[in-house]
Amino acid sequence: MPQTLYLASASPRRREILHALGFRTLPLPAEIDETALPGEAVADYVARMARQKNAAARQILRQRGEEPIWPVLSADTVVALEGQILGKPRDAAHARAMLESLSGREHQVWTAVCVSHGEQTLVAAQRSDVRFKSLSAQEIQAYIDSGEPLDKAGAYGIQGVGGIFVAHLAGSFSGVMGLPVFETVQLLRQLGAEVPPFGQAT
Repeated sequence: MPQTLYLASASPRRREILHALGFRTLPLPAEIDETALPGEAVADYVARMARQKNAAARQILRQRGEEPIWPVLSADTVVALEGQILGKPRDAAHARAMLESLSGREHQVWTAVCVSHGEQTLVAAQRSDVRFKSLSAQEIQAYIDSGEPLDKAGAYGIQGVGGIFVAHLAGSFSGVMGLPVFETVQLLRQLGAEVPPFGQAT
């Protein structure tokens, strides 16, 4: 039977990645305050968000009168341009402004993963550098019309149509999608969780 994880995320992409790796997931999304602290570095912010989502998910279980019998996995992904976090666009105009700011430039995508089980909580943050090609106004409008950018951090999804804008990626493709598989498997292994055979140490 595959290793079961509580997944403290509503992201279908994270669920799909974990299922592709051979894990079974139980949804346990948790809402938290995602306001950045004054002067907070992007790496610190994304790690804090992942930890707080994990803690909130465990609290949901406790409120149900349950103890987490499986590892709890949470993650947070942010797009940052020159140290400024680009969240999900508020509307089409905001998405257009984001895409114009990313056009022809390099930005960073940070994803932090937090796993907990028993008394152990482990966190890892992964950074990818992504460079967009120069985008025309027509390309931006067509992409906005597709609807894809409106619910995604930084107003694009690398696994979808937005991938055609990526001229160069240094880092983790799965990390840009929302869950870096290398770091995820390493953390689960440290917790003693069963991981797919190809993720086992030799």
